[in-house]
Amino acid sequence: MIAAVQACGIEHPWAHQALAAEHALDGDSVVVATGTASGKSLAYLVPVLSTLLDGSEAPNGRGATALYLAPTKALAADQCRSVKELAQPLGTAVRPAVYDGDTPFEEREWIRQYANYVLTNPDMLHRGILPSHPRWSSFLKALKYVVIDECHTYRGVFGSHVAQVLRRLRRLRARYGASPVFLLASATAAEPAVAARRLTGVPVVEVADDASPRGELVFALWEPPLTELHGERGAPVRRTATAETADLLTDLTVQGVRSVAFVRSRRGAELISVITQERLAEVDRSLARRVAAYRGGYLPEERRALERALHSGELLGLAATTALELGVDVSGLDAVVIAGYPGTRASLWQQAGRAGRSGQGALAVLVARDDPLDTFLVHHPEALFGRPVESTVLDPDNPYVLAPHLCAAAAEIPLTEEDLDLFGPACADVLPQLEAAKLLRRRATAWHWTRRERAADLTDIRGAGGRPVQVVETGTGRLLGTVDAGAAHSTVHEGAVHLHQGRTYLVRSLDLEDSVALVEQAEPPYSTVARDTTSIAILETDTEIPWGSGRLCLGSVEVTNQVVSFLRRRLITGEVLGETKLDLPPRTLRTRAVWWTVTEDQLDEARITPEILGGSLHAAEHASIGMLPLFATCDRWDIGGVSVPLHPDTLLPTVFVYDGHPGGAGFAERAFHTARAWLAATREAIASCECDAGCPSCIQSPKCGNGNDPLHKRGAVRLLTVLLRGAPEEKPDDAPAGG
Repeated sequence: MIAAVQACGIEHPWAHQALAAEHALDGDSVVVATGTASGKSLAYLVPVLSTLLDGSEAPNGRGATALYLAPTKALAADQCRSVKELAQPLGTAVRPAVYDGDTPFEEREWIRQYANYVLTNPDMLHRGILPSHPRWSSFLKALKYVVIDECHTYRGVFGSHVAQVLRRLRRLRARYGASPVFLLASATAAEPAVAARRLTGVPVVEVADDASPRGELVFALWEPPLTELHGERGAPVRRTATAETADLLTDLTVQGVRSVAFVRSRRGAELISVITQERLAEVDRSLARRVAAYRGGYLPEERRALERALHSGELLGLAATTALELGVDVSGLDAVVIAGYPGTRASLWQQAGRAGRSGQGALAVLVARDDPLDTFLVHHPEALFGRPVESTVLDPDNPYVLAPHLCAAAAEIPLTEEDLDLFGPACADVLPQLEAAKLLRRRATAWHWTRRERAADLTDIRGAGGRPVQVVETGTGRLLGTVDAGAAHSTVHEGAVHLHQGRTYLVRSLDLEDSVALVEQAEPPYSTVARDTTSIAILETDTEIPWGSGRLCLGSVEVTNQVVSFLRRRLITGEVLGETKLDLPPRTLRTRAVWWTVTEDQLDEARITPEILGGSLHAAEHASIGMLPLFATCDRWDIGGVSVPLHPDTLLPTVFVYDGHPGGAGFAERAFHTARAWLAATREAIASCECDAGCPSCIQSPKCGNGNDPLHKRGAVRLLTVLLRGAPEEKPDDAPAGG
């Protein structure tokens, strides 16, 4: 270790870096869970470089190898640049290379044969490396370390898929005689060792005491002001977080402050970039060229050019999605503006930590959207600053996740009884289903893949649910980028406004069969928001507990969803200009849900008449969806809800909140176990809102397919008050503080 540290010019590693490196060199898998810019990269690079520098020959004579996994291509490319700079004094002992979907085919064979530090992502490991493991045999035989960067991002369905990909990797490397150490890096998280073990399936040592120096971070909570406009049902309208963020980014750029604005959606990042550029051009045209957007869906050459401009200082301001949060090691930033709560406290601190990365003081601003959770947080800062970050929620035993990975594993090497413990106890139920579907066939003591097509293509580990939709410009035939299949109905439907690289396009047609959206450049004075309708059926009730005379339940459901229309909203004010109907096919989803019922006695106690019952349930549903991200590692777009005055399966007034992923992602379970605190916070968010009859800050939802009608604010408060009176006390380990 000392040789590697000295050769790389590192004089005094911080205590947590040295401790993690010592554990790794002793053969212990380790997770380093410290703050942003705390030197986690060095904590895993020291043992990796030390081992590669050591020159000890593996059985095949190749020398030791290491594999690095990042959640995004950009982060892997950025880390490769850093490793090359760090390892330059070591000569040719360290040969790093990025291997992902953007890697030219002529380079891939060299990487397989000669690179000893391969940087990739879970998608390429799943689709490219593991199915082609014979071509990687010399690399896998010599594998000493597997580095998993930003491991706190592997949550929900994506995290569950990555957990199974890692089990497939462990199975193959064991067949090749290797026994690598796992080195994980995470932003500060609750129970990082538990989460890391769930992800990798191996015991992990935790290093969480951050010894790095930090500059002062000033954190502001910013609520946009009310406007004179009125929205749906006459509700007051606040100035949008998009407009406020663009103003802040403009002011910071004019003052020469290096800044990034983090935005939740691709469209939002593009829109903030456009507005900021327009306002900067009024001050100084040269400044407008120093602001850009950065998001997923760009072509590889566009992403690389933006990353170079950001590193060089050519760009002064950037409006970015989380593709940058997890993508580039940004140094020297002075300020971060966060347009809307990013869904978890872990993500909030990850984004805020991008400012002040050189040890200087910095500014972070959270701009609240007109949303129940954002409004609650700016008025209850203790919910952000007085609680630890969330626990990571993932479920590798989800049968929708496990089944395709068992098929992929059998295609790589036939599955045996000895392998089943590695993949988890759910194998016993899933394997017979795969045999019945004639995907696997048992011969003697092993299961074999039966199809000609690639088993790895059975699933998209990002949960996108199909091949991406290509966005093509009609006049030129130019490919602008892609949109995930799961988001296509709501984002590139006919008539949708699509933003790309500061230019605005209108979608002229969406061909779902060929996965192509045709667009043409335009300058409409509005943005578009899709509306959908949802129905739900209970398949199985796993658990139910009494809440007074009502019930709280957890189980499996089938959800039918259909995008039915879209709204046109004025760009700056958010004012609704009109609604257009759409004719898109419904989609079904089998998933997990939490639901609660109320009885006639409870309705009488809450003074809920039949006239306001639907609106009261509907308002409680909207607000509870908005508040759940405070208690589970999700955001409101990961979950959905339905409220019914008389549901055919319960025969009672019922409110459902469900996971928006096949088989569930663990969010409904978390909601069930924190229901008392979750619904109490929901009631508080509605009751404390200053509006009279309901607004986007409490009970209106931006994606409501019914146009936010009916809604009854006071009825929702009374209903939740009565429901909570009958709630049992929660156990301490179910409290929301841990996520």
